[in-house]
Amino acid sequence: MLLPLDAPLILTLTLDEAAQAHFNALRQQHFPPERNYLQAHVTLFHHLPGPEAPAIGSYLAEVVRATPLLPLQVSGLRFLGRGVAYDLQNPQLLQLHRNLQTAWAAWLTPQDQQRLKPHITVQNKVDPNLARALHQELTAQFAPFEATGTGLTLWAYRNGPWEQLAQFEFAGQS
Repeated sequence: MLLPLDAPLILTLTLDEAAQAHFNALRQQHFPPERNYLQAHVTLFHHLPGPEAPAIGSYLAEVVRATPLLPLQVSGLRFLGRGVAYDLQNPQLLQLHRNLQTAWAAWLTPQDQQRLKPHITVQNKVDPNLARALHQELTAQFAPFEATGTGLTLWAYRNGPWEQLAQFEFAGQS
C-alpha cells in the first residue's frame, strides 16, 4: 500500500530486460554524463499528484491484472532538436494510456492530457549539431526491432534522480 506523498509522481512503462539493457547502453554512450542520472525509460505520465499515491497504486494494481504483455515495435528515430529518441508503436499501449487519462482526468497537467507519443530518449540537452549528427548516424544503421512492455513503474520525483515506489507487472499473455 502506497502512502500519500508530497512529491509528484511519474508513471513509466517497464521494458523487458534485453530492451532495457540495450537502451541503457545507448543512453550511457550518448547522454551528457552530468545529466544522466536515470535509466532509459518510457514516460507515460510526467506529473501525477503525490497525495493521490494510494488511489493511483490501487488503480494500477487493478489495471495490470487485465493487461497483457505489450509487444512494442521500435519503429524509428526521432530528432528532438537537442537530442535523439527511439519511437515505439503499439495500439494497446495508446489505448491503455487513454484509459488512464480518462480515469485520472481531474489530476492531469496539460502535458499529461496530450496524446501519447511513446519514445525512449537516448540523448538530450546537447548542441543541436551534435544531436543531428547522432540522429543521422543511428538512422543510417537502424533496422526496426521489437521490445516488450512488461508492466508499469511508479516513481516519486524529488528534483533529481527518481525514487521507485512500486512496480506493477502485466498479468496477461501477449
